[in-house]
This record gives sequence, C-alpha cells and structure tokens, in this order.
Amino acid sequence: MGIGEACSIASALTWAGGVIVYKRLGETMPPLQLNLVKNLIVLGMMVPTVFAVHGLAMPQLPPPAIALALVSGAIGIAAADTLYFRALNTLGAGRIGIIGNFYSPFVIVLSFVFLGERLNPLQLAGFALVTGGVLIVSSHDPNRKLSAATLRRGALYGATAILLMAVAIVMIKRVLEGQPLLWIVLLRLVGGVLGMLLLFAVRREPLLPRNQSLARLRWPLLVLAAFLGQYVSMVLWMAGYKYTDASVAAVLNETASVFIVLLAALFLREGLDARRLIGVACTLSGVVCMLLA
Repeated sequence: MGIGEACSIASALTWAGGVIVYKRLGETMPPLQLNLVKNLIVLGMMVPTVFAVHGLAMPQLPPPAIALALVSGAIGIAAADTLYFRALNTLGAGRIGIIGNFYSPFVIVLSFVFLGERLNPLQLAGFALVTGGVLIVSSHDPNRKLSAATLRRGALYGATAILLMAVAIVMIKRVLEGQPLLWIVLLRLVGGVLGMLLLFAVRREPLLPRNQSLARLRWPLLVLAAFLGQYVSMVLWMAGYKYTDASVAAVLNETASVFIVLLAALFLREGLDARRLIGVACTLSGVVCMLLA
C-alpha cells in the first residue's frame, strides 16, 4: 500500500466519522448554514497549520495554480455542496447514496480523457466490487415515497453535484503533484468559502439560521465535526490524489459509505442486517483488489 492509497482510505474513514457527528448537528441546523459555518471553522484551523508547517514566507506559486485551486474550491465546495444538500433534502440519504456511486466513474472517465490514466484488469475488478458493495449498503430507503417529478429533479441535483465534485478534483490533480499540499488545500478552501458567501449574497439568505445566535450553536459538536470530517479528511483526501492516480483514489474514497454504515451501527445503534454485511464484504474485497494491483 502506497501513501496515496493509505491517505485515500484514511480520508474515507475520517469523513465517515464526521458524518456521524454531522447527523446530530443536522437535526437543529439547516444544511447550507451548517456547511458555511463548518468551512469557516476549518479555514480557521488551516491558516495556522499552513504557517506552522511552511513558515510565514509565501511560496512561489504560479498564478495559474492559484487560480485553479480557487476555482476548484468554488466548484467543489460552494456549487457542488449546495446542489448535494438540495438533492439530500429532496431524495433522502438512501437514494443520494446510490447517486453517489457516480463519483468514481466520473473521476475515472475525466482522468482517462484529461490525465491519460488507465486502470488495469485487477483495478477494474476492484472498482466493480467497491461500486457494487456501496450500492448494496445504500440502496434501501423504503420509508420515503416520492413522485416521479421529484425523483427526476432530485436525481438531476445529485448527479450534477457529483459531477462537479469530480471535475473539481481532477482539474487540480497536476497542481497537487507539483505544489505544496497544504497551501493548495488552503487556497481551495478559501475559494469554497468565497463562493459560498457569494451564493448567500445572491440568494439573500441569512448566514445563520433565523432565531439562532452564535452563542446558541452547538460549538463542541461543530468543532469536532469540522476537525474530523473536514480538516483531517480534506487533507488526507487531497493527499490521496497527490500521491496516487486519481482513478484509484476515487474508488478507495467510495469506502466512506461502508465506514458510515459500520460507525452508525456502532455509535448510533442503526441496524446492520445481512444485506449490508454483504455490501461491506463486497466493498472490502474490492479494496483488496485495488491495493494488490
């Protein structure tokens, strides 16, 4: 296992841990405001981290690299997350989990076209197993009845969000390979926050939920979720793309769905039936194939 593969799997695990905390926060805070607040917290964590590691001297980053990182953040954090939350509210967690399976195929296709990457037969088998396993664990949502029009609208939101996430990471793959990781993470986060602030201004939405002050926010949970599910996870996620092929990292990132199921069963007492166990086994078999390739 190389450092890129290890970071991709660790990113999936830490993101899954953050999701467990976000589920608690989502009960009292709308998703758009939650997303903005957590990204502002992470920005406050990343700035001192970057200066602690690299010092106060600014790196000689080429202007195109800076621009790509900022645009990637605006696309992948502001635009994609907004559409993703809208799809989540429309479809529910089960169906959006299915649509999330488009992420690795989108990255694989984009990497094939723009980066010249290719998967070997064993990696293709691993991709099929991981995708199948994630589909199995996320496909059951019997309590949510939706009209055909609502399903189409939610599916469009979700698929567009996943596509934008894939575009945002593939577009900075070469930048990541040649530039300091933490600086690119920071610039991308700045682009995402600026994009979200612009989005709030255009839509004239309040930065905080109505009738809720900063003092009333659940700060311990917010900081824990931001640290685990965004700060640590984002650095590991982008490190995975820096040190291994984008196609491989994307497939390994899919294991987050399985980790969420396992952690939800452990900490939230959610059911873990035979269907989900089969999905977990299928996904883990696919990860083994990816690591052995």
